[in-house]
Amino acid sequence: MTDSYEGKVVLITGGTGSFGHTVTKKLLDRDVAEIRVFSRDEAKQDLMRYELGDKRVRFYVGDVRDYDSVFRATRDVNYVFHAAALKQVPSCEFFPMEAVRTNVIGSDNVVRASDMNGVQSVVCLSTDKAVYPVNAMGETKALMEKIAHSHGLNNPNTDTTVSCVRYGNVMYSRGSVIPLFINQMKQGKNITVTNPDMTRFMMSLESSVDLVEFAFQHARQGDLFIRKAASCTIHDLAQALLNLFRSTSSIEIIGTRHAEKVSEALATREELARAEDLGEYFRIVADNRDLNYSIYFDEGDRCQTMFEDYDSHTVERMSVAEVEALLLTLPEIRHELALASLTDPITGEVPVIDAGWHTNAPVTTT
Repeated sequence: MTDSYEGKVVLITGGTGSFGHTVTKKLLDRDVAEIRVFSRDEAKQDLMRYELGDKRVRFYVGDVRDYDSVFRATRDVNYVFHAAALKQVPSCEFFPMEAVRTNVIGSDNVVRASDMNGVQSVVCLSTDKAVYPVNAMGETKALMEKIAHSHGLNNPNTDTTVSCVRYGNVMYSRGSVIPLFINQMKQGKNITVTNPDMTRFMMSLESSVDLVEFAFQHARQGDLFIRKAASCTIHDLAQALLNLFRSTSSIEIIGTRHAEKVSEALATREELARAEDLGEYFRIVADNRDLNYSIYFDEGDRCQTMFEDYDSHTVERMSVAEVEALLLTLPEIRHELALASLTDPITGEVPVIDAGWHTNAPVTTT
């Protein structure tokens, strides 16, 4: 983190999640005055309190769906990381109104409360599933982005900057596929893959935090930041894990699930037509047209035909070896490998993972 956080008060909504844990630990390395962890799960807050043991971290029990609890949490806050969301595609498909209440209404509550309390900057975390959305999770995240963008349009004199970041799959985050694959190997089961040719962008938690940090440093009203990333097929991801853990499990194809996309896009061609290329990042500047409908219907943009979507099927594709190297940068993967590497003290060989490997070990869920 940069010195811009020195003496500041930072609020993290959904702060007990994977992103919240990572950014909190990173902030504690700075001279931040206070970190407020806001979530509705008091049990996870209690675990986090004992894990961190730092008086600068304060815990607020509340729900982004409830404006009053968000308003209380944003008092005297400088920066807000808005990470609270319903993220599981199947859950949002079965209960779309729950996704609306959290991802849409909850985000509106965060933006409005932050503005009322004079927060300097709010960064809302979005997903590639918000681009050309085909499921309720992606659709509600797309609406969250619209809420963030509309703040500046409707409040031209506000002192609260609201921006968004958008990224793909965060590796080893809670509920993601990598812990699932590892647990299947531990139990001697086959790795279940929906569609081996499905591609996804891959990003570490550290990279997602860096993206949010970049947004805090550089955001103008309504900006959307995207970190460039390589992609891989789900088959190659599974194969890389099998190779790293020397597992005898096989890859079992179970078919594409409802509301899954074969590929994901991080930016549309329309967005790229007005984007600034910042090297590692794209800045998608706000579309600040007003309600002059002639600009929408009578005047066009010739540039939009010159771009393609920034899609996981068309960007640089990692090989299996490259996926292995990326996985090895994750502390969680190295920890799992250390548990599995019961090396022979004489030969130094790593035993092959088979059905009996760590069957009594606790299941990793985060």
